[in-house]
Amino acid sequence: MKRGSLAGVACVMMSGVALGVGGEKLDREAIVRRHHPVLEKADPLTPLGVGLPGGDFVFTADVTGLQSFPGHYAAGQRLHSMAGWSWHAFPNPGKFSLADVTAPHGHGDGARPYVPKTPPTGLTAEKAARWPAAAEWLRANPHRLPLARLGLVRGDGKELRVEEIGGVRQELDLWRGRLVSRFVVDGVEVRVDTVAARDPDGVAVRIESDLLEHGKLGVSLVFPGASAGWGEKADDGDPAAHRSERTVSVAQRAEFRHTLDGTVQSAALAWSGQALCDEAGRHRWVLRPSGGRVCELRLGFAPGGEIRAGEASFAAAVAVAEREWKAHWERGGMVDFAGSTDPRASELERRVVLSRYLTAIHCAGPNPPQETGNAQNSWHGKFHLEMLPWHSAQFALWGHAEWLDRQLDYYRRILPKARATAAAQGCMGARWPKMTDPDGNESPSDIGVFLAWQQPHPIYLAELVRRAASKDGRGVLERHREIVYATADFLATFPRRGEDGKLHLIPPLIPAQECYKPDETRDPAFELAYFRWALGVAREWRKQLGDAAEPMWDRAWKDLAPPPVVEDRYATVSGAPFTRYHDHPCVLMMAGWLPPGPELDMKRFSRTYDDIVARWEWPTTWGWDAPVLALAAARMDRPADAVNELLRDTPKNGYLANGHNYQEGRLPLYLPGNGGLLHAVAAMVAGWDGAPARPHPGFPADGTWKIRAEGLLPAL
Repeated sequence: MKRGSLAGVACVMMSGVALGVGGEKLDREAIVRRHHPVLEKADPLTPLGVGLPGGDFVFTADVTGLQSFPGHYAAGQRLHSMAGWSWHAFPNPGKFSLADVTAPHGHGDGARPYVPKTPPTGLTAEKAARWPAAAEWLRANPHRLPLARLGLVRGDGKELRVEEIGGVRQELDLWRGRLVSRFVVDGVEVRVDTVAARDPDGVAVRIESDLLEHGKLGVSLVFPGASAGWGEKADDGDPAAHRSERTVSVAQRAEFRHTLDGTVQSAALAWSGQALCDEAGRHRWVLRPSGGRVCELRLGFAPGGEIRAGEASFAAAVAVAEREWKAHWERGGMVDFAGSTDPRASELERRVVLSRYLTAIHCAGPNPPQETGNAQNSWHGKFHLEMLPWHSAQFALWGHAEWLDRQLDYYRRILPKARATAAAQGCMGARWPKMTDPDGNESPSDIGVFLAWQQPHPIYLAELVRRAASKDGRGVLERHREIVYATADFLATFPRRGEDGKLHLIPPLIPAQECYKPDETRDPAFELAYFRWALGVAREWRKQLGDAAEPMWDRAWKDLAPPPVVEDRYATVSGAPFTRYHDHPCVLMMAGWLPPGPELDMKRFSRTYDDIVARWEWPTTWGWDAPVLALAAARMDRPADAVNELLRDTPKNGYLANGHNYQEGRLPLYLPGNGGLLHAVAAMVAGWDGAPARPHPGFPADGTWKIRAEGLLPAL
C-alpha cells in the first residue's frame, strides 16, 4: 500500500473490523460482568460513578450509593454531581483581560505576543503590578461548578459518620449502569440502588430499609459553593457568597434555584410516598420519608432558573440506563483475554473494561473533557486540548467515532478566536489554545501557551473519524474541511526558514516533554514529525475533495527540518541538553502514536527506544506515557516489550479498584491514562498501518496470550 493513500487506508481498516472471524461470537456480558467493581469499605480513593454512555453528567458516590461522606472522601477523590455544562466565573472588578498578560517574545527576526503566567522583564510599572492578579483571575475563570450533593443522614437531620456504618458490600453493575450498595446502620440493613438519568441530567435512587419506616433515616440535599483554587473544597468556604432557595414545594416534589454571581442553576427533587422536605440550614434541605420502608428519588439539574421536573419513577430511569448500557456494550469493540497463561492478562482485561466504562461517562460529551472528567476539578476544570487525543482518539478505534466526531465541532466553534491568535503571531490559519474553556479562551501559563503539539490534533482526530466512516467518508471530509485546512495553514506558516534552507521550529517553544525552557527549545523531534505527518494528511484531503493543491503546504511538508540526531539516536530537541531523561518520553511518539515517516530510520529509532528504557526516570512519567512506549515497541515489532511497557509498574501507571488511573494526591484520577490504554490495546490487537500480517500483532505469538476480539479498527 502506498503510504498516505486514503483509499488504501480504508481497505486496511475494513479488513480489521471483524477480528477473530470463524470463532463463535464473544459473550460480551460475561466479559463485562467479571470485572464489576466490588467494594467492602469506604476507601476515599475509590468512589464509584454513575453516568450514561455518551452523556455529560456523572454522579460520584461513596459506599452508601449517595454522597453521604464528602469530608471523608476529600482526602482522595471527591464526591460530586458534575455536568459539562455547569460553569461559573467570579466577578471581575479589575476588568482583567488577556491584554493584561500579553507581551512580545522574540521569534527569529521578529516577535510574537504570548500570555505567560509570570510577568516578563521590561514591562511598564503599571502593567507589571497588574499582571499577577490578572493571570490568576484569568486562569481560574471560568471554572466548572459542582452541582448539589445528595446524601443519607439521620432521621433528625444529623449527618452520618463513616464509622457508623458496617457490613458494606457495593457493586457497580457495569452492564446495566446500576450501582447497588448494601450496608448496616444501627444493626439494620440499608440498600441503595443508584442510576444516572437524562432529561434533565441527574440520578434516580431507590432506598430500602426498615429505618425509613421508623423515621430514622433521611436524605440531605446540599448546594456547594465555588472555588478558584486547585480542585474545589468538599465544604463551603463562603456560604454568604451564593444563594439557595426553594421555589416550588408541592406533594412529592420540591424545586430549587441556586445563584452564584451571574450563574443560575435549577434542581428538582421528586420522591415517592410520604415525606417532609425542610430547610436545615443555609444551602441545605433534609427529606424525611415516613410511612414505608422504600423511598424512590429523582434528582435533576438544569442551567438557568427553570427546570422540567419529572416524577420519582425509579423503574423508568432504570429501563433507560439498562437499554443504553446494553447497547453500548453490544456494539463497538470488545476484547477477551480469557485462557491466556500470561498472569497479567486478567488485569489488562479489567483495565480495558473499566476504561471503556469510565471514558464513556467522562470523556464523550460534546466538549473536550477536562483531565478528571466530570468527577472533580483539575486545573480549574479547564480543557487541555493537547490531551484530547488521549481521551478520545480511542473512540474511533472502539466503534464510537460519533463521540469523537461531535467533539471536533468544538474546534469549529472556537475557530474565530484561534484565527485571531494565529494572525497576532504572524501566522495564517488557526492556533488552537491549550488550557481553555467552552468559549476557546487561552489561559495564562508559563508552559501551555508555548506548547505546539496540540496544533496538528484536529487533523489526527478528523482522519480517525474519516477512516471509521466506511459509508460516509466524503461527508466527514466535507464536514471537517474548514478546521483541517485552517490547521494546515498554521502548520505551514509557524516554522521559520533557516540558513540551511529548511523550515525550523524555533523559540519560544516547549515540546510535549514539558521540562524544556521556551526560550531555548529548537526543533523538537516529535513536533517536527507530527507537523509533517499532519500536512501530508491535509494534502491528501485536498485531493479527495477535488481542491487544487496548496503550494504553501507542499513546501512546508517537503522542507521541514529532519528530527535531530545525537550519537546515532534521535534527540528530543536540537541543542543541549538534547534529551532529558524524565517527564514524558515524547520522542518515541514519532513512530508509535504516529506512523513513521519516510525520513525516519527505524534502526536509529530502536536504539533511541533502548536508550530511553535503560535511562529514564520512571517515577516522573505520567499515565499516558506507558501507552506511548507500548505503541513504539509494537511498531518496531517487539510485542513482548509492548506488553511489558503497557503494564510497567510505575507510580502513575496503576489502576484503582474503580478503574481510575491514579497519579498523585492532587490527581487521584487521570483519564488520559485510561484513553491511552484503550488506544494502545486497540492497536496491539487490531494492528496499524503497515503492521505485520499476523493476528494481534502487538502481542507475543508464543502462545501465552489467547486473544479474541470483535469490532476494533486498526490504528493509524
